[in-house]
Amino acid sequence: MFADRVLSGMRPTGSLHLGHYHGVLKNWVQMQHEYECLFFVADWHALTTHYDNPQIIEQSVWDMVVDWLAAGVDPAHATLFIQSKVPEHAELHLLLSMITPLGWLERVPTYKDQQEKLTEKDLSTYGFLGYPLLMSSDILIYRATHVPVGEDQIPHLEFTRELARRFNHMYGREPGFEEKAEAAVKKLGSKKAKLYAELRVRFQEQGDDEALLSAKALLDEQQSLSLGDRERLFGYLEGGGKMILSEPQAILTAASRMPGLDGQKMSKSYNNTITLREDEASVTKKIRTMPTDPARIRRTDPGTPEKCPVWSLHQVYSSEDTKQWVQKGCTSAGIGCIECKQPVIEGVLAEQRPMRERAQLYLDDPALVKNIIADGCEKARKLAGETMRDVREAMGLSYS
Repeated sequence: MFADRVLSGMRPTGSLHLGHYHGVLKNWVQMQHEYECLFFVADWHALTTHYDNPQIIEQSVWDMVVDWLAAGVDPAHATLFIQSKVPEHAELHLLLSMITPLGWLERVPTYKDQQEKLTEKDLSTYGFLGYPLLMSSDILIYRATHVPVGEDQIPHLEFTRELARRFNHMYGREPGFEEKAEAAVKKLGSKKAKLYAELRVRFQEQGDDEALLSAKALLDEQQSLSLGDRERLFGYLEGGGKMILSEPQAILTAASRMPGLDGQKMSKSYNNTITLREDEASVTKKIRTMPTDPARIRRTDPGTPEKCPVWSLHQVYSSEDTKQWVQKGCTSAGIGCIECKQPVIEGVLAEQRPMRERAQLYLDDPALVKNIIADGCEKARKLAGETMRDVREAMGLSYS
């Protein structure tokens, strides 16, 4: 019913590192050519845990957007915007909070996990409890059909789907819904109306999923239907009411396997990162001084690649031939650790070079970044406004 639309956001944490690139941005760059994509800066989300230090947020926002552009996210193919510049997110969050059971929020797995991990912060706030609802509002306000998530975020998306279902069930039964739906069926023309009715009965009486898919495909082909009639027919088909909010599907993304300089997952909290646009001398120094297999005390000592953090980086950056050369050279002490590190240095620098070149354009003229975001915010507000018009009407708030 709704066009394929992807939504994804990131908290502004300042300059991004190669873990962000391999875990998120590479996916964004690919998806922008396959779907209508909206990528946003989740600055309100940053306040749920950094409400006591908001000064860091603004500069972090611009640094992060430059990193997106440097990584290849293209404003000609995706809409880039800042969450707080689209106040409709907050309005939908407020309205959905009226119908969201408290127990739903408390059972989101990350709620207790984060409280246990971030013990130095007071997270006994309404904003922190309600952040999964704000996340749902971010998705639902654009009627996003797909959201890229890792395994750990699936409960958040399921929460969003349940919320859309609850809202549609409570508010989708507009007065005279059946009569309006039957009138919409007639607009299909006699042949297609008959087929729609048959498929609807097969699905509702026999649970035939193939019939449901065929009926949805039939409706997708109807160009002359108004949006209202299209929504009614989709709702009528499934036995519900008018579909006001769409239930997003997950695009499951592989967990980033980008290791840090110490072999652990690359993370600012471990102080083991290489940033996307870090200068060549710094990158070279960081990799050259990486710890290696502790058994290789002298150059003549053989080593075990699997016990060395550098080997993890070879998995990301080196060809099969290079990896075989490392395996043979390390285990026989035929190569030294500095030699082993050189292909990794070259691989990282080669990956970063186009990023630095793309970023320079925006660093030389910061107004370009501001204009991209301003255009994106305008597009996002238009889409959000369309959803809010329907939500207000459904909830009896469209006063004329």
